[in-house]
Amino acid sequence: MTHYNFKNIVVVPTAKELNDIVLSKTQRKTPTVVHKQYKITRIRQFYMRKVKFTQQNYHDKLTKLLTDFPKLEDIHPFFADISNVLYCRDHYKIALGQLNTARHLIDNEAKECCRHLKYGDSLYRCKSRKRVALGKMAKIITRQNESLKYLEEVRQHMSRLPSIDPNTRTLLICGFPNVGKSSFINKITRAEVEVQSWAFTTKSLYVGHTDYKYLRWQVIDTPGILDHPIEDRNTIEMLAITALAHLRACVIFVIDPSEQCNYSVEEQVDLFNNIKPLFANKPTVLAANKMDVLKLTELPEEKQKKK
Repeated sequence: MTHYNFKNIVVVPTAKELNDIVLSKTQRKTPTVVHKQYKITRIRQFYMRKVKFTQQNYHDKLTKLLTDFPKLEDIHPFFADISNVLYCRDHYKIALGQLNTARHLIDNEAKECCRHLKYGDSLYRCKSRKRVALGKMAKIITRQNESLKYLEEVRQHMSRLPSIDPNTRTLLICGFPNVGKSSFINKITRAEVEVQSWAFTTKSLYVGHTDYKYLRWQVIDTPGILDHPIEDRNTIEMLAITALAHLRACVIFVIDPSEQCNYSVEEQVDLFNNIKPLFANKPTVLAANKMDVLKLTELPEEKQKKK
């Protein structure tokens, strides 16, 4: 499976910025003066060079974008599903497909223009054909403005994805909101996850590392999960579900017997049983937190027997 660094994707310019970059480069890097007394073959070559130079710059810029953004089929399923949670994978593929189509249209326009320029019989006609070609190329890019803006949003999402290694030994901490997951990861790692008294303080996946018996462990703090059908879960909850589904990890399910998290012990155990299929073939530990407030032995007998 391909290991991908999402932070290396180049910033995606808007259509106006891309046109300004390419056209100004054409102006700076190619000759700008042509005289009427030049032979017609020299005039043709002069304008063909400008058209080809512009086309090559557009081609290189679009190719760089298309190769920097990963193919969702080639990366680890965990990252592919995380990407699909943050934005629709179909829109992502359509946006990249439109850029690929724009690249082909620009290449074809340059070929068509050069074919006409070979038979240009005057300076005026050659210059007019060049202006038409550059205008069409710029218009093709302008039509892709929404796709470019969308891909820039995707790039920002991807660059914020945590540096998780799906193939290393991992501890995955999950449970209801406000049961003490972030406090636990802050204690055993150097991660600095925000801790507050309200639910859903953690809105993303956070990663820390700890050493135990001379082995390095990757510890992942997931957002809180509520006990309701998967189709009703929001984006924050789906990040945790995706991590549980795809990462080979030891799962620590944290419960709060004191019920200070505003969820009863019964609700917490029900959630554990509902998402238990995601723990298949994974070592699972049920950890009771906030023992300084209320010990398990102090719970009513019916709650202690809840399974």
